[in-house]
Amino acid sequence: MTDVLRRGRASLAFGFFAQGVAFALLVTRIPAIQDRYGVSDALLPAFLAAVPILAGVGSVVSERLVRRVRPSRLLRWSQPVVLLALLGVGAGDRVALLAVALAVFGLAVGALDASMNMLGVSLQRAYGRSIMLGFHAAYSLGGILGASLAWAGAHWDLALWVSYLPVVVLLLPAALVGSRWYVDGERAGAEGTDAGGGVAFKVLLPLCLVMTFAYIGDSTVSNWSAKYLQDVLGSSEQLATVPYNVYMVTTLVGRAVGDFGVRRFGAATVVRGGAVVAAGGFVVVASAPGAWVGMLGFTLLGLGLCVLVPQTFAAAGRLAAEKDGRPGASDAAVARLNVFNYVGFLIGSPLVGALGDAWSYRGAMLVPMVLVLVTVVYARSFEARPDRYGGGHERPRTADVGRGSNGL
Repeated sequence: MTDVLRRGRASLAFGFFAQGVAFALLVTRIPAIQDRYGVSDALLPAFLAAVPILAGVGSVVSERLVRRVRPSRLLRWSQPVVLLALLGVGAGDRVALLAVALAVFGLAVGALDASMNMLGVSLQRAYGRSIMLGFHAAYSLGGILGASLAWAGAHWDLALWVSYLPVVVLLLPAALVGSRWYVDGERAGAEGTDAGGGVAFKVLLPLCLVMTFAYIGDSTVSNWSAKYLQDVLGSSEQLATVPYNVYMVTTLVGRAVGDFGVRRFGAATVVRGGAVVAAGGFVVVASAPGAWVGMLGFTLLGLGLCVLVPQTFAAAGRLAAEKDGRPGASDAAVARLNVFNYVGFLIGSPLVGALGDAWSYRGAMLVPMVLVLVTVVYARSFEARPDRYGGGHERPRTADVGRGSNGL
């Protein structure tokens, strides 16, 4: 294994980590942001919905951009923009400034998420074995750190800019330095050429559905776990904050060891297992007699859902490479798939809320359960052909990994 690959893997993992920190710092301080800018409860959903919508736009634009520029360049410059936009959210004092900062944040996040996963998929192909879950584990670790920093800022009643500034000062230069070692993999020599339009949407449709359903499940936990534990299972307000933290930790653990499972059993088996475990978690949550059993259900959800998104990105890149061998086909597929990350996020929370109000929150938990189980039907889309990232099926490692972005 070459030093180029090792440096590329480490620098990309740091990029995932930095993004996890930044995103967690934003979403966990929403009440403080609302208070600082005086955003009404009626207007707040519009601000919150704008971020994933614009992120979807950013991902679509990225699909076009990577036909002409390397994903490493897109990632190198979108990550500092995300961090500076986060600081802008904390430093502004008017609603108009908040709107601009969130708009920039959303567009840059779409480009950042797409380009990070493009590089992760190409690095996995260069390694010849599953490493994608490890990158998403770094994101989960960053999310835990960001949420912890947000808790500290709220606990000490720090101004938003005081909470955000040290993080940006530390992460921004580190991300810029680390970007020198990004590896573009199969895109070597493709810059400045038309990389093609990628595979037909109908080929990617099963993976787009899996991505959407996975994020519906994830947004259900992030938006409704506390309310569910307190209002339905009768927990205290303090205990109600625990399930999401448990979910984040189990997501980190599952992703940290998930690559070993993919290498041993294959991606399709791991995805089937994750979907079944996640569905079981929803069943436990829906039928829980009390708070502690409910937390067990959220723990199972973290262990099950954590494998779906990274493996869906990997499968999309691999499928595009099989169907369309032109440079950049994999990148275009990843960018297109990334849009459904935000589709699931937008659908999940309102869906559960509407069902909970109209029916019951216990019953509402069964809907994402059914959607996650649909993944089992599409699990064959995760089978690697002709390469299988599993024990005894690894293709030979290759040194054809392209130039690091510092070679531009």
